[in-house]
Parts: sequence; C-alpha cells; structure tokens
Amino acid sequence: MTNEEQYRKKWTTAEEAVRLIEEGDDIIVPLIAGEPPALLAALEQREDLKKNRLFQMLTSRPAIRKKQEELKVISMFLSGGDRQAFREGAVDLLPNHFSDVPELLKETTDQRVIMATVSPMDENGFFSLGTNCDYTASLAKEAKTILLEVNEYMPRTYGMNQIHLSEVTALIEQHQPLIEAPVPVITEKDETIGRYVASLIHDGDSLQIGFGAIPNAVMNSLKNHQNLSIVTEMIPDQLVELYQSGAVTNSSRMDYPGKTTATFAYGTKKLYDFLHENKTIYMLPVSETNDVRRISGIRNMVTINATIEVDFLGQCNSEKAGDVYWSSSGGQADFGMSARMSQGGRGIICLHSTAKNDTISKIVPVLAAGTPVTTSKNDVDYIVTEYGIAQLRGKTVRERVQALIQVAHPKFQEELTYQARNMGYLM
Repeated sequence: MTNEEQYRKKWTTAEEAVRLIEEGDDIIVPLIAGEPPALLAALEQREDLKKNRLFQMLTSRPAIRKKQEELKVISMFLSGGDRQAFREGAVDLLPNHFSDVPELLKETTDQRVIMATVSPMDENGFFSLGTNCDYTASLAKEAKTILLEVNEYMPRTYGMNQIHLSEVTALIEQHQPLIEAPVPVITEKDETIGRYVASLIHDGDSLQIGFGAIPNAVMNSLKNHQNLSIVTEMIPDQLVELYQSGAVTNSSRMDYPGKTTATFAYGTKKLYDFLHENKTIYMLPVSETNDVRRISGIRNMVTINATIEVDFLGQCNSEKAGDVYWSSSGGQADFGMSARMSQGGRGIICLHSTAKNDTISKIVPVLAAGTPVTTSKNDVDYIVTEYGIAQLRGKTVRERVQALIQVAHPKFQEELTYQARNMGYLM
C-alpha cells in the first residue's frame, strides 16, 4: 500500500477520530501553536468520556470544563486560557522543570493518546510537528494512539520532531492560520533594560532568550553583535531580525554547527514563514534543549529570563502575582543552573523595578508566605532593572542587598534600606 493509500485510509473526521479515545486514556497535546483546535473541539463535545485526563501546556484556548470523573484537565504551565479555570478548580497544575516533562509524563501516564497539529506529509510519509517538538515527539514513540490534525499553515521544520504515517492511528485535515503571538509593546523602560542586558553579552556567546517585551528589547540591542549562537527552548519573532542583521550565525557551536536549536516556536506569520523548510533551525525534544548536563557544557552560555519579583537574597518568584498563580517554572531554572555551570556563562534575570504605576516595588525584602521560588539565589548572576545592573555572583548577602536596592525604584530605596537594617542585612 502506498503512502497516499494509507493516508486516505486513515483520513477521517475530528468527531470520529476522538471516538478512538477509550476509557482511562491519557491525552497529551503540544503547547501553544501545536495544539490541534479541531480535535480539541471534538473532544470537548464528547459526552461519554470516562476517567480520562488531558495534559496541556501554555494553552491557546479556553479550558475544557467537564466533570472530573469524565475528563480531568492538567496544566503544566498556566496561561490566559486556563489561569482562571485553575483558580476555580476546573484545571489542576503539575509542578515541573520543563526539561523533566517527558519523563514526568512517562512516569504518571500509561495509555497515552497524542493529539497534535502537523504539517502536510512529505514524499517519504513523514509529518513534521512544525513549531513544536517539546515533550510530544518523545512520547509519540510509545503512544497507544496518535491522532493528527494536518494543517497546511503549519511550517515544515527539521529535527527530532517527525512522525511517520505508519505510526499514525487516524488523521484529519483542518487548514487554518496558526495562532499568533501578540506583538509586545516595548516601553522606554524595556528599551533601557534591553541595553543594559546587551552590555553583558559578548560576541560569540550562546544565548537562551524568551518571549515578551523585555526579551524583544534585548534582541533589538543585539543587532550589532557578531557570531551569536541560539541555544534556547523557544524561538520568538525577533530572532528573524537577528538572523537578518547577521548577528546570529551559530558558527561557534560544536554540538549543532550552524544551527539554532529549540523545542518550540511562537510568534507571527513572519516567524512561521521563516521556519518553513529552514534547515538552519533544528527542533529537539525539551529533554535535550533544556538538559542541564548538556547545556552546561556549552561555553559562554548566557540565559536571559524575566521574573515577577526578587527578594534581598536574589530569590526569584516568576510564577505568582500576589495571590494569583500566573504561570509555572517553565525552563527558567533549567537554564539558570546551566549558565552557572557553563564556563564563562552568565545567568541574567530582568524585571521592571515596580508594578501598578510605580505603587509596588518588585524588589522586596522577603517573598510572601506561599510564594514559589522559581530560580534559586545561587543561580542568578545579574538582576537587571531600568535603574541598572545588580551583580550578585560572588557577592555576600549584605553586598547583594546593597546592589539590589541600588537598582530598585528611587521612591522605594529609603524604605528598602530601612527594612534591610531591621533584618540585620545592613548596619
């Protein structure tokens, strides 16, 4: 039977495809742009689910709400789609380091169903997970059932994110533009932070950098750098401009010479078009892109991440905003530890000095009770705000406190100094 004949035999509707999910099956979907919208919509309409669980991460759609005995929804990184549902008890949250997710799911699931959006099949019968590899590609190898949503808008990318037709249980076609990331509004504060961070990056460094206004501002300030390599978990839009400026060459990489490595991409059509059949982009499972043992062997590894608040010791809370559980750990700790162990590496954490129109300091004496520590004080080399750079590595507790107060908003510096003295950190 030819690939085309097999394809037609496995081609069905979304409603019929999700009928293949049996009692007790665990359903796993990729994150963000790799989610299969038609299959998820059909799953939500099924009324006879029983003892099923849906594992999702950074979802782009409103959470599916069903009785827990029918379908329990478990998030591995909260987003706008499931944040409120978590607060209301309709979604649960699985703590993790992003690098551990494939192994965690292997340990905690059994009858696995993979549902994912893929690019159209190539001449050899392979589908590409396109914007994704994440945990999905690793788990697909031992999945009980694989349901694919073929979408001509999904870019074909290369790497360890290929699924062969012979492995597929059923497939549907749903051709619609991928979800696009909102274009961040870059403020003057962001630009200032971006310039400070860029001053800490040298020609020839390897970078991990994420999505958002501050990371975009950092990348805006890197266009005149040379011979940068991208060793990251996520590819954002702004990477396209770094390529076009000539700043990114990946020429100094020993592991994947000339290639940017990542485990997912999220941006606009500009990014998705750039990714399509681009052999300089190589998608890897998150267990490899975020593997501390591997990344720490890369010299001059610089990691750039954002946080919500940082305390006097340098502990970073990147997950809770007040009483609201906002996200999760993601890969921040993975890369923070990696930078610490990399020869010449640097771990950089960025944040605005205040929130809510300068009424709340984001540099605080202590993190509130119940607040998670996302990144250890021992894994932060620099804290950067719009007021400057606080170097923490090699500094004593009292020296750290002084450095952090200096990059706090001036209106809070006196109060922070008073608090530090009361705590015995300053004399």
